[in-house]
Amino acid sequence: MISHLHGDHFYGLIGLLTSFHLLGRKDDLDLYGPPDLWEILELQLKASMTELVYTLHFHPLNMNAYEQIFEDDKVTLHSFPVVHSVPTCGFIFREKKAARNSLTGPRSYAYCTDTLYSETIIPYIQNSSLLYHETTFMKDRAEAAKDKYHSTTVEAATIALKSGAKKLLIGHYSARYDDLDPLLQEARSVFPETIMAEDGLIVDI
Repeated sequence: MISHLHGDHFYGLIGLLTSFHLLGRKDDLDLYGPPDLWEILELQLKASMTELVYTLHFHPLNMNAYEQIFEDDKVTLHSFPVVHSVPTCGFIFREKKAARNSLTGPRSYAYCTDTLYSETIIPYIQNSSLLYHETTFMKDRAEAAKDKYHSTTVEAATIALKSGAKKLLIGHYSARYDDLDPLLQEARSVFPETIMAEDGLIVDI
């Protein structure tokens, strides 16, 4: 799932797809993303004279509406618009039934980045078991966040609180911060059940 066409969210995709190719992938691959992404990938594959050894199924997202994009016997997946400087989608994964031994019912995971603070997303992500929401800046840079269509720690925590999330996972930090712990503490001041995204993290929901 590719949320939008800013470089930090898709520039590595062609490398991943061609690595699968070189490793002899056999299984089909489903790719969901903004409609223009397919044109970009076709050009990259054509320029490198690459014909993938596996089948790539591209599914263009509706960037303006809440829409189911996948379903199987275990989960559903919906995309929905968030507010950024280019058309951008968030995603919500929902279990159809609770896992064995679950005490909390079916689980759900919402992914919201990149996005300005916007309560319009709350109906789409209500009561998520785990909400990932970007926290590019701390609250003292709220104006910068607004100008760049990003969110602050407090804004992400507020969305978690108002949407009834069980846990908040924060990430997409500005490179200006060498020490990330203050971002975590600031988010926890509003929503205590906050954890910080880092490479290799596994979150139990």
